[in-house]
Amino acid sequence: MVAIASNQQTGAATPAPPAPPPRKPTGRRRRRHGRIDDTRAYKAFQVFNTFALILVVIATLVPFIHVIARSFSSEVAIRTNRVHLLPVDFNLHTYQYVWNNPIFLGSYWNTVRYTVMATLVAMVLTTCYAYVLSKKHIKGRNFLIWVAVFTMFFNGGIVPNFVVINELGLYNTMWAIVLPNAISVFNLLVMKAFFENMPQELEEAAQVDGLNTYGILLRIVLPLSKAVVATMTLFYSVTFWNSWFPALLYLRDPGLQPVTIFLRNLYAGAVGGESLGADAADLQVSANVQAVTIVLISVPILMVYPFLQKYFVRGVMLGAIKG
Repeated sequence: MVAIASNQQTGAATPAPPAPPPRKPTGRRRRRHGRIDDTRAYKAFQVFNTFALILVVIATLVPFIHVIARSFSSEVAIRTNRVHLLPVDFNLHTYQYVWNNPIFLGSYWNTVRYTVMATLVAMVLTTCYAYVLSKKHIKGRNFLIWVAVFTMFFNGGIVPNFVVINELGLYNTMWAIVLPNAISVFNLLVMKAFFENMPQELEEAAQVDGLNTYGILLRIVLPLSKAVVATMTLFYSVTFWNSWFPALLYLRDPGLQPVTIFLRNLYAGAVGGESLGADAADLQVSANVQAVTIVLISVPILMVYPFLQKYFVRGVMLGAIKG
């Protein structure tokens, strides 16, 4: 007390106590100057993850590049296994011939029709069903969820499904492709979780303004759900575009079959020179036509995907994570 009083009287500054030594940061990450410095374990994980993703990209991209190279190569080069990642004996005759083939064009148009109609029906039914399931106050909600989930694990089988399609008068019609797979339970649950995460205050405010249930869905909910709607549209369109087994079961008329059946018949040997023309051998058919058909089938999806990519990850994450 005497020392403190003397310092106050003399006006001398009291020396500050020495600062404690800095503590060494611990844990998997170290925070320094607002930035996170990764430890060796986390850096090793990043290296491994990057390497694994590069392998996945290579395993996915190389076969497709090989098919493109085969489509621009000659039949002789393909049969002698000289085609790898670059075309050999470059030619466009097979592209021109396949594209002008009436069977291919008819099958291609059928695929476009089926995909557009099936995707439209599937999105309407899935959106309405998911919106209903997202309302926890609706009576029978748990039963409706159970009915949807039950179909994920149990199926009647090929023969009962065929009998149902035949008895309903859908056999050998477009609706045999569109209606049986109109609702994907996975897509339904993702959209349900997305709708559940939307603020209820928006719908309450819309109700105060006089909107009914359909008005709220069309004018409030759907404009705010572009990410998940675009993602589900992509999922459905790719599924219906690549589908071939339902068409093989339910479409007897060759004029109704999609282009995937055309491709399947190529590999099965059901489509020969008679279907492609008398001079098919001169225009390098067989393996070259298979590669050209694969490329032409893949082009529409490759053109659509870049426009929906920005919604893809966000739509799946927002619909799959609650909170």
